[in-house]
Amino acid sequence: MFCQSFTTAIVTLETQGSRIIVGDMQESVQYVVYKAPQNRLLTFADDTQPRWVTASCMVDYNTVAVGDRFGNVFVNRLDSKVSDQVDDDPTGAGILHEKSILMGSPHKTNMLCHFHVGDLITSIHKVSLVAGGREVLLYTGLHGTIGILMPFVSKEDVDFISTLEQHMRTEAPSLVGRDQLAWRGYYVPVKAVVDGDLCEMFARLPAPKQSSIANELDRTVGEVLKKLEQMRVTSSGF
Repeated sequence: MFCQSFTTAIVTLETQGSRIIVGDMQESVQYVVYKAPQNRLLTFADDTQPRWVTASCMVDYNTVAVGDRFGNVFVNRLDSKVSDQVDDDPTGAGILHEKSILMGSPHKTNMLCHFHVGDLITSIHKVSLVAGGREVLLYTGLHGTIGILMPFVSKEDVDFISTLEQHMRTEAPSLVGRDQLAWRGYYVPVKAVVDGDLCEMFARLPAPKQSSIANELDRTVGEVLKKLEQMRVTSSGF
């Protein structure tokens, strides 16, 4: 069997069909394919930056959610055209002759989102927490953290929750004076993730502040609270 070697220890393995996603101790995730006719394992894609992977989960055939030892969780996706090209190559000869990029694999994944949770991620699972509910990414941390990454289903929800988060950064500052955006982007700037913990603090604000924020959102206080409750319980059961 021909196998390309990894520089450090393998931490996680996720498989789907002939595809294997390998989580490396310090080189992030690598996409590997098994070619049965030649009995080969070939690495054809990897991350653009090194990561100390502690947990991973395949979201779909081309997408993987990963946690690292510094408390970050991120989602990477392989371009579908590259994925199809690799699957259509029966022997892997095309992969063997492709030129490597940045001293790594010939193809690179794209980071879809990134968020600092502040705890070392020990596991990530794609699950549905209630019957008929949407699937979410459930993660656990070394210090007892349990959280979820829940996908938005509409542009309206994205705009609403993102705007609420912006107001909450001003109206609910940290008790220790830490800037929320700087904390959630401690190692890499936050990308495409809304801080649900911060938005949940809306219910703890004084009534005048709640009314002020609700007016900015063109909603009533009750509508804002109902939306948060719906996202937390009805959609995910969390």
